[in-house]
Amino acid sequence: MKIGIITDSTADLPNFIAEQYGIEVIPTILILDGREYADGNGISRDDFYNRLPSLHTPPTTAAPSIGDFAARYDSLLARGCDRILSIHAAGTLTTIVNSARQAAQDFPDRIIPLDSGSLSLGLGFQVLAAAEAAENGLDAALYAVESTRRRLKVHAALDTMKNLKRSGRVPGLITFFGSMLNIKPLIELIEGEVKPIGAVRTTKQANERMLNLLLEGGELERLAILHTGAEPRAKEFLDALMQNASRFVPREILMVNVTTVIGTHVGSNGLGFAAVRK
Repeated sequence: MKIGIITDSTADLPNFIAEQYGIEVIPTILILDGREYADGNGISRDDFYNRLPSLHTPPTTAAPSIGDFAARYDSLLARGCDRILSIHAAGTLTTIVNSARQAAQDFPDRIIPLDSGSLSLGLGFQVLAAAEAAENGLDAALYAVESTRRRLKVHAALDTMKNLKRSGRVPGLITFFGSMLNIKPLIELIEGEVKPIGAVRTTKQANERMLNLLLEGGELERLAILHTGAEPRAKEFLDALMQNASRFVPREILMVNVTTVIGTHVGSNGLGFAAVRK
């Protein structure tokens, strides 16, 4: 049985990984100054994060259409796939997986839409696990997703509350932090829920807390350092990690400038990680 794997661009999978495993990535939509951009086309992530703090009109985002999903499903099935796993961003935060489910109705018993309960490489690592296991069949791929999800940690230290307040995507978080704009909120994304886990005043304090959070779970199988237009900060964090706990981390660590579609809602100069425990 040939298994196809589809995700959306909020998975933040580097192109070389998607190409290596034949993972199909459907772009989400960034709307900037009245113009729509398919994620990854027309504006670079670096350019977006440089412009974001000074934009007069806040950018917005949109999910791919049901037709986008249907076309991609049809294409994969035509290329010989027997079943398709369609794994997407947390349904509590975006309508992407709902579009996938609606499109799947036109392909009875051929498409399995899955809500990852996560974002960025929290989603991407589940997709990668499915792709690695797919040659062993559907059950193996589904088990790989479940196992990865069970061992997943996703945390972030945002540089500002401004973008979250403006987007209104996480009202509980906004209520928790209230009007404290001059803080660095620390959050955890778990099973589709964004949970506040603290706040600090400085970037240095945030980085130290993030390092402690990363090391709490012990040895790691996969790790991605995530940032929103803050590569120097991410490199500094990685250096501190390697100095303090190199024996706990995998040989290959991804460093990812998070997609603009997520960055629209969390703001620039943020730091995060997605980790899978051994």
